[in-house]
Amino acid sequence: MACRRARSWVAVGVLAGVLAGPVAACSSDSAGDPPAGAGRPGPGSGSPSTPAGTSAPSGGGPDAGGRSFTLVATGDVLIHPPLTAQAAADARAAGVPGYDFRPLFAGVRPVISGADLAICHLEVPLGPPQGPFRGYPTFEAPPQVAAALEATGYDTCSTASNHTLDRGAAGVGRTLDALDAAGVRHAGSARSAREAAAPTVLAVPGARVAQLSYTFGFNGLSVPAGRPWLSNRIDQARILAAARRARAAGADVVVLSLHWGTEFEHRPTAEQRSLARRLLGSPDVDLIVGHHAHVTQPFEKIGGEWVAYGLGNHVARHARPRGSTEQGLIARFTFTERAGRWSVGKAEYIPAYVDLGPPIRLVNLAAKLADPALDPGRRARYEKARDEITAVVSSRGAAEAGLVAGR
Repeated sequence: MACRRARSWVAVGVLAGVLAGPVAACSSDSAGDPPAGAGRPGPGSGSPSTPAGTSAPSGGGPDAGGRSFTLVATGDVLIHPPLTAQAAADARAAGVPGYDFRPLFAGVRPVISGADLAICHLEVPLGPPQGPFRGYPTFEAPPQVAAALEATGYDTCSTASNHTLDRGAAGVGRTLDALDAAGVRHAGSARSAREAAAPTVLAVPGARVAQLSYTFGFNGLSVPAGRPWLSNRIDQARILAAARRARAAGADVVVLSLHWGTEFEHRPTAEQRSLARRLLGSPDVDLIVGHHAHVTQPFEKIGGEWVAYGLGNHVARHARPRGSTEQGLIARFTFTERAGRWSVGKAEYIPAYVDLGPPIRLVNLAAKLADPALDPGRRARYEKARDEITAVVSSRGAAEAGLVAGR
């Protein structure tokens, strides 16, 4: 991944009176187990005709010689206590102290590190190195999660979720400090008003990409008085204003991460669909990636632009696994420049799965199913998960709109 291998920091000037943050320069609900409770004008997308559910190579060159870059996004990084226990066991096996989450993510590292820009969703706050660490209903995970995300290849994480305020302002600070120490950018929460006002803009080959992150709420918690900047709540007017500021700060592409929807429901709500239409109708929003439901939700192309309503869990270990809560998605989008504008020229989904083991491991289903030595029991389980994910992803016409299965 270009951003991870060649990260440097340059200042972005103040454009149109907007405070702009640093740019990463690159080469080339609850999260536990309660009861289930008109697009931007421009050139065509050039989407291929391979139907969803078939294998397709990654990437996708420009149709007319323009520049391109790849972006991947994944779902909830939800560190339940069994994942912390697994990381402790993996650290002991490696002869290192503390917690090692890298083996948990290793199965998807080739896809994540192979992208020009990789976006994770860190749903839970990170705690001090020695803990204590907690699960549902108020999470606090080991800070070593941040280093594992960096090692996997992530460039940036969205941090606005219903658990952002679980450990208060101190938890927000510890989380962002850990990500900074690991060299992973972030959007959605902040330690100060100044930080909140600075757009998260990252440089990829030939373009600058802004990341925005918002959540529907905080599980009944209130943002402390005088600190409204701690985390972003979904508000259409504020989102569009932030997207405009990101454009003014030099962003060629604006990606919006939304924590929304209904837990354990594959179908996006009417509110999700309506908000997606309104936001993608703006010339300042290019792509929406969603999370929170803990199960996969469809992709949909709206007015030439894409929304992935819900990418499912990336890593999680619920107290009552449902099967569907172990299924996830890696979304990969190839952006291409045509006539001075950037748009998605290829949209892909890669089915993923949390194999509860032991040991607990995140699996790229396409890669594993290509292995002829895979044992029959796992093959049957993985094929079932892949087929269920494909049915959900395609349920709002994404295959007909050009979505393909990747590896």
